Amino acid sequence: MLVLFTGVSGASAHAALTGTDPQDGSVLKSAPRRVTLTFSESIGLLDDSFRVLTPENRRVHSGAPSHADGRSDTASVTLPRGLGTGTFTVAWRVVSADSHPVSGAFTFSIGKPSATAAPLPSAAAGDPASAALYDIARYAAYSGLALLIGTATFVLACGYRGSVRRLLLTGWWTLLGSTLALLLLRGPYERGTGLGDAFDPVILSDTLTSRPGIVLVARLALLAAAAFVPLRAPLRDRTPGRAVLVLGGLLALGLAVTWAAAEHASAGIQVPVAMVSSMLHLLAMAVWLGGLTALLTALHRPAEPVSPAVVTRFSRLALASVAVLAVTGVYQSWRGLGSWDALTSTTYGRLLLVKLGGVALLLAGAAFSRRWTARLAAPRAAVTVPAGRVPVAVPAGGPGGALEGTDGHAQEEGSEAEGAEGAEGAEAAEDRRDGATEDAHDGGAGGAIDAGHRQGLWRSVLAEVTVGILVLVITTMLTGTQPGRAAEETAAATAAADRPASSTTTVPFDVGTPGGHGKVQVELSPGRVGENSVQAVIFGPDGGIATVPEVRITFTLESQKVGPIDAEITDKGGYWTSDTLTLPLAGTWTMKTTVRTTDIDQVTVERKVRVS
Repeated sequence: MLVLFTGVSGASAHAALTGTDPQDGSVLKSAPRRVTLTFSESIGLLDDSFRVLTPENRRVHSGAPSHADGRSDTASVTLPRGLGTGTFTVAWRVVSADSHPVSGAFTFSIGKPSATAAPLPSAAAGDPASAALYDIARYAAYSGLALLIGTATFVLACGYRGSVRRLLLTGWWTLLGSTLALLLLRGPYERGTGLGDAFDPVILSDTLTSRPGIVLVARLALLAAAAFVPLRAPLRDRTPGRAVLVLGGLLALGLAVTWAAAEHASAGIQVPVAMVSSMLHLLAMAVWLGGLTALLTALHRPAEPVSPAVVTRFSRLALASVAVLAVTGVYQSWRGLGSWDALTSTTYGRLLLVKLGGVALLLAGAAFSRRWTARLAAPRAAVTVPAGRVPVAVPAGGPGGALEGTDGHAQEEGSEAEGAEGAEGAEAAEDRRDGATEDAHDGGAGGAIDAGHRQGLWRSVLAEVTVGILVLVITTMLTGTQPGRAAEETAAATAAADRPASSTTTVPFDVGTPGGHGKVQVELSPGRVGENSVQAVIFGPDGGIATVPEVRITFTLESQKVGPIDAEITDKGGYWTSDTLTLPLAGTWTMKTTVRTTDIDQVTVERKVRVS
């Protein structure tokens, strides 16, 4: 049951940088013709995906970004000739397959590292105002969706006859406004630019033709269609009611698709399964949390009594939602984490643990609310309610309960509320009269809830809604956090790049003459495919540095029949070195070291070295 609300957030998403060419920190003999990045998944390119800076922090006029060799998991840019020497900085920004931008920077040197270099930008470089407003809009979108779907479900599936117009409009307008904001802010958010770009025609056009932009436009179209769904029709006529239920279900499913197609579920492993799981999870969350909000509002209106039958129906629906959340949450957590260690070693995992605590509190509140619901299910005797009066529940033991005498005072309060609501209140009252018989037949729980039970249930539901809002906030934070699986991939790639940039091999030798033995310490740097430097130091029998007439080192990759390649090391007075060795392939190479101590005495020793 690892985190019920995680279905909208788990995936092996957020593209991880797995390699660069030139390699980070490498020193090249000549200028490269292009810079290429490789990622763990498909990425999208921006017009400004690359910024190459000289040692003096001046921008290099590079070509347009593209995918290397047509591979969608790469980003490449051509460089002009005549770059000069020194340390160059490459800042990059791309959009991962789950629609979240990722960025970073690295350096390489030509000839030799320079004394000065352009400062490395932060990996999270971008305009803080654009990013903050985009996140706020995402929070609002989740809240609006939950309120819209949950309230509609409370009416259509649970048969509530009271007025929910304000809740529905609040959810609809919140989701509409946040979607429009996301559409405008998408361009600045992707590019890391200021709010002024939100209304740039070129950027907005790019957004509308991108996958995130298309799903946001689809969401707006679905909201426009939802505005015409007659939610009150099912209360009086079963045939229109079924049509409205089907139409409402299809619209809710469509809205869920607009999230799954643009978030973590759309990238990583098992995408079809993940998208279905994400949609079910999102809908279950909306039905539960939005329905709780509708129930809380209904319980707070004494003039519009909530029948025990409605509460019982919602309780069953909430239990089913929790079951869906549990199954999809476990799957999405496994998909997003990748390993148990990621629970504590990644930001995603730690947020997941916090959310688990919140969901545990939420389930405790739900269990407490079900206790109140069970009390409401006790048999009650229905009272015939004349037209214009508020229905009152009478305990089976007789009319001497807490609400005895409500005929007068409660009716007066109800009339005042109806007057305040106008035509809407009158319609709600008519619905309650029409539904009294139906509620009485559903579990024998017709009528209204007495004041004591209403107050207890209201407090319990209020606690659930409060904790649920906190869990929803954490859920939204998770959708913008790199999942544990991707974070571990990034860490592995970083660890590989940060490995020591050289390998040292000690080679003992003995030519068979007095004083003709010792050892050679050979350093190969960086020990990777491409240009390498070799340095050899000779140590004599006493452990001190010794001089010899000649040292020769060759490399052979026997499995590929490459070599021997002579390192062509030269004596630099105390050590032998070369920076012109080029190793074309990765693999385990045979390094042969030949040491000549006199004009006629020499020995050759072999060692295996790994080239990555």
